[in-house]
Amino acid sequence: MELEKHYTNRSGWLRAAVLGANDGILSTTSLVIGVAAASDTRSPIVLAALAGLVAGALSMSAGEYVSVSSQSDIETADLNREQIELTTIPDDELKELANIYKARGLDSELAMQVAIQLTKHDGLEAHARDELGINEMTAPKPLQAALASGASFVSGGLLPMLVSLFAPIKYMVIYQYSFAIVFLALSGIVAAEAGGSNMVKSIIRICFWGTIAMGITATVGYIFGVKHS
Repeated sequence: MELEKHYTNRSGWLRAAVLGANDGILSTTSLVIGVAAASDTRSPIVLAALAGLVAGALSMSAGEYVSVSSQSDIETADLNREQIELTTIPDDELKELANIYKARGLDSELAMQVAIQLTKHDGLEAHARDELGINEMTAPKPLQAALASGASFVSGGLLPMLVSLFAPIKYMVIYQYSFAIVFLALSGIVAAEAGGSNMVKSIIRICFWGTIAMGITATVGYIFGVKHS
């Protein structure tokens, strides 16, 4: 018998990895495009790409760690509160659990039997899962999310960095945009495949918003840039 394939257990690291890769491609490319639109020399373009890559990776890692840690702290506080209630008002908690199962379609007697059995097995786990929506598969993992986010940002940001090193200066903006769209499309394919979502929708969404972001950045560069030889 084949086990069913689920994607929910990937949601934590997948979200961080996809966000990091997309942001690495998009933010680094947008920065390079803005500088390239305002410069005729390669050195400021490469420097902008390198600075964006390093700063972005560190920022993404730190931000992801703080964000997921905050989520973890909230869940821990909820679990501690629930444990206190299970100790001080067990009857009320038992009724609360039974009412949850009644709302899902069980009759009153069966709902109470299920609540009693699950409470005997592990009352806190039952309330965490069925009352608070907390389970082991989707539990926040700050360090894992931070590492996935930072590493994926670097993997995404390296691509526009390489383009800035080798693409012709005269056509830098065109090269950056063209490669970025390809990279973003590939990122959308990987994300859709890993998450089991619609591939076409994923590609269109990421390429559309990526184009808008890069277009605005290029416009700013052209408006405020000062070309020099």
